[in-house]
Amino acid sequence: MFIGHYAVALAAKKAAPRVSLGTLFLSAQLVDLLWPLFLLFGIEHVRIDPGNTPFTPLDFYDYPITHSLIGALGWSLILGAIYYAFRRDTRSAVIVGLCVFSHWLLDLLTHRPDLPLGFGTTYFGLGLWNSVAGTLVVETLLYIVGIALYLRTTTARDRVGSYGFWALVVILFAIYIGNVFGPPPPDESSIAILGNGAWLFVLWAYWVDRHRLNKMSEATS
Repeated sequence: MFIGHYAVALAAKKAAPRVSLGTLFLSAQLVDLLWPLFLLFGIEHVRIDPGNTPFTPLDFYDYPITHSLIGALGWSLILGAIYYAFRRDTRSAVIVGLCVFSHWLLDLLTHRPDLPLGFGTTYFGLGLWNSVAGTLVVETLLYIVGIALYLRTTTARDRVGSYGFWALVVILFAIYIGNVFGPPPPDESSIAILGNGAWLFVLWAYWVDRHRLNKMSEATS
């Protein structure tokens, strides 16, 4: 799951219009933003295993801190609490926390049973990745819905808000297609290093959102 997570962030803008799209990107992708750092420091692990599922060559065999059910709940509470501490906005803080947890729910749909409960041996996953076509259809539909909801909530106030937004949308989708149909990564270190590039999309989303107006005339945060 890749663009599906960004779809949740885009859609969440309608539920929490005062929250910047950058914050929503950070929330929906928090565990995948932390995961490459954990890989770099050897705290969590992944192996390249072509054929692991038809959709991805990666075997996610050790990531209980970022991708376990207990971990997802913990990160949801942490980021929601941090947001509330700075903004004192209960509704928005709840949406931020729910966006974090949505990541685990979407991963549950797509992954084979490799999502741990905690640090034990109980694993979850419904295995949508076993169907490349099914995964593409589900994620693309989610992405379209997310974009539509974001556009119903905001409008561009200048060229950055328009062209910058659509460039972000297209590049995310292009990366998604490249990951699906491109060659597997050369090694695990490359996954960790390149994965940290996702922080750029968070910054990009903050930049774009500052150049868009809330149609409900609420200030973004």
